[in-house]
Parts: sequence; structure tokens; C-alpha cells
Amino acid sequence: MSVHGRPTRRSARLMRALAVGGASAAVLALPLVGATGAVAATPAAAQTTATAVSYSDNLDGWIRESLAIMREHGIPGSYNGIYRNVMRESSGNPKAINLWDSNAAKGIPSKGLLQVIQPTFDAYHVPGTSYDIYDPVANITAACNYAADRYGSIDNVNGPY
Repeated sequence: MSVHGRPTRRSARLMRALAVGGASAAVLALPLVGATGAVAATPAAAQTTATAVSYSDNLDGWIRESLAIMREHGIPGSYNGIYRNVMRESSGNPKAINLWDSNAAKGIPSKGLLQVIQPTFDAYHVPGTSYDIYDPVANITAACNYAADRYGSIDNVNGPY
């Protein structure tokens, strides 16, 4: 930090790197930035004291949270692939429901951001997400799990499922 309270170029770069890298990077970086009097926490301690990542309650946040869950479960997909399909299927409305197609005629309408029918949602539900088909994160994650099984990835879906 400079004398005037504004970050220097070097400290600003470091703060950005730490923000991207998270708590583990901060623990590793402490000795590098001259924190001679500080005691660095062990990675295990850092994991238990780190706060959970907070995602915004909008389409961007829902996609980012879903991608984090997908990474944990080895489900492929990209932000752009999810976004493209969400815009086509629901225009970003998590409460969207299709009451006119063949699924609706059978009594199982497509619902949510990625227009998933209940049996598909149930079969491809990912642990750690809500069981509510209208929950945006659960809907995206289940749909991406289905798309990975059927098409290799949500990125390979370029039309209705």
C-alpha cells in the first residue's frame, strides 16, 4: 500500500491474484509479500476458516454456481454453452414452463431455465443441489448432467434436447 492509502501497482496485482486464487493462494503468498511477523495458517486450517463463495442471485450467479458444482462432480460444460441453451429454452426465466409441447400433452411439462421434465430432473439430479426443479442451480446442474450423458456436454447441444 502506498502512503496515501491507495494500492500500488504491485499490491493491486497481488490483491487481484489473491482474489482469484482464494484462501489457499493467500496462505501461500503471505511469506512472499514480506509478512515477517505474521503466522501463515496451514492449508487445512485455511479450508476450515475460509468463507463459502457467494454467488449473485441472477443468471450469471446461477451459471457460475452450477459450474462449480459440475466441476466437483466431473460434469463437463462451459459458461457459454449453458448460457446459450438457457437463452434458447427459457430466456433466463427460472419459472418458465412449457404447457403446449408433446411432453405437456403427456402431463409432464418442461420446466425451469433449461426446460427439463420431472423424470429427467429426478434421474439426473446432482447431490448437493435442491430437489426443486424450479431452483435455477439445480435445474442447470441436472440438465447439464443429462446433456453430458446424452451428448457429451451441454456445449454440444445446439437445439431442443
